Amino acid sequence: MKKAILFSCGLLLAASAAFAQKRAPNIIFIYADDLGVGELGAYGQQKIKTPYLDRLAKEGVRFTNFYTSTPVCAPARCMLLTGRHGGHSYIRGNYELGGFADSLEGGQMPLPEGTLTVAKMLQEAGYHTAAVGKWGLGMHNTTGSPNAQGFDYFYGYLCQKQSHNFYPSHLWENGRWDSLRNPPMDVHKRLDPGKATDADFAAYNGQEYAIDVMTGKALRFMQQQGKTPFFLYLPYTLPHVSLQAPGAAVQAYVGQFDEKPYYGQDGYAPARYPLSTYAAMITYLDAQVGIIMEQVKKLGLDDNTVIMFSSDNGATFNGGVNAKFFNSVSGLRGLKMDLYEGGIREPLIARWPGKIPAGTTTSLLSVQYDMMATIAAIAGIKAPPNDGISLLPAMTGNTRQQAQRPYVYFEYPEKGGQVAIRMGNWKAIKTGLKANRNSPWELYDLAADPAEEKNIAAQHPALLQQFDAIVKKEHRPAHIREWEFLEPKVAAKP
Repeated sequence: MKKAILFSCGLLLAASAAFAQKRAPNIIFIYADDLGVGELGAYGQQKIKTPYLDRLAKEGVRFTNFYTSTPVCAPARCMLLTGRHGGHSYIRGNYELGGFADSLEGGQMPLPEGTLTVAKMLQEAGYHTAAVGKWGLGMHNTTGSPNAQGFDYFYGYLCQKQSHNFYPSHLWENGRWDSLRNPPMDVHKRLDPGKATDADFAAYNGQEYAIDVMTGKALRFMQQQGKTPFFLYLPYTLPHVSLQAPGAAVQAYVGQFDEKPYYGQDGYAPARYPLSTYAAMITYLDAQVGIIMEQVKKLGLDDNTVIMFSSDNGATFNGGVNAKFFNSVSGLRGLKMDLYEGGIREPLIARWPGKIPAGTTTSLLSVQYDMMATIAAIAGIKAPPNDGISLLPAMTGNTRQQAQRPYVYFEYPEKGGQVAIRMGNWKAIKTGLKANRNSPWELYDLAADPAEEKNIAAQHPALLQQFDAIVKKEHRPAHIREWEFLEPKVAAKP
């Protein structure tokens, strides 16, 4: 009898182990805000410390040829979550509604009803889903509410303009205003260089740092899931300006750089130590990654959790940020809002113990609108129609099974109207298309000229014809006038 009981227990344990092996993996996608490709130690950064992200890369795979879908906040998030590139995406630019004051909070253009997001896809597969951080795709009372777009739980900023302040008066939790212990402040108010005091600079700090509150909510969500697989989307607001960080984090860098105060002359909050604060913000982001990794380990989920990290676009050009000083885009041309490499080349790190070989790299040409197909493959489900390919084979070292693509397409209606195509080592780009629809192609050989300094378009007329055909194939008319610059149906206003 005793043997029979032991035998039965053994069967139950074996069945339980088999069930655990078959359980869908948890998926965590951490998304930085305005982080340049060169701002992590794993990607060559020398002045800013990022030990946890460097560890994530050492324990997983690092992509060296990876792009955001577009070089600015809201549309990058839309394309990430819907698997569509700039010529197909519903949201293609930062279409702002409302104002900066709490009473005027209006968010950005909302995702429409019926949008199929990564979160909805995973919900249908039995996942619990959460977004914690910056949304930017519609307020709580619109069709773009995160809770209407596949997320069981949301906490953070709904409006991008509110996220300019890291000490906001409130954040949002499932459509409910959640007050923080911070007074309302105007983070776009300049200081007079001749009169500014340390107290004036200190007035741009509050009591509750939004990043800390959001990380706490993320940890709680993870802890509550039990045996249910979860998808946690963490679009942190670091290191997007305003330059604001807890004092201790800033002091860790003060004295390392030759810096002068920033008085707000180029927008966003003034900062007594702008270089130290910017470095501190990135290190603080890195610390959140470490906290998330520790929570995964603490909950016993390490071997069944995929952690991925990327950013929405390249480093910014304003708000007191000095991208040149930090070599933020690794010597590439362009910054945020540019389709040159510095505006769109981004890190991608993925870690999944036992599935992704540690310490590996891949040069696969890849882009954020690949994430829907990739996450579907990780979850073991079929992806809905999208513009991407699954990167899972490249992540796991199964290079023979990795689908290849002929090109990556970019389309961006702001900063004059731009299109770009990456095809092999070729990079073609057109700018100023709103002013001149016949703006010529620029062409660069990235293998020989990664900084896009030598335009060789005149030497390759046949290639330019191919690029014209690609644009014609990939572009669908935008649903609002401001975003349609390739096939405008209405004459421009005088």
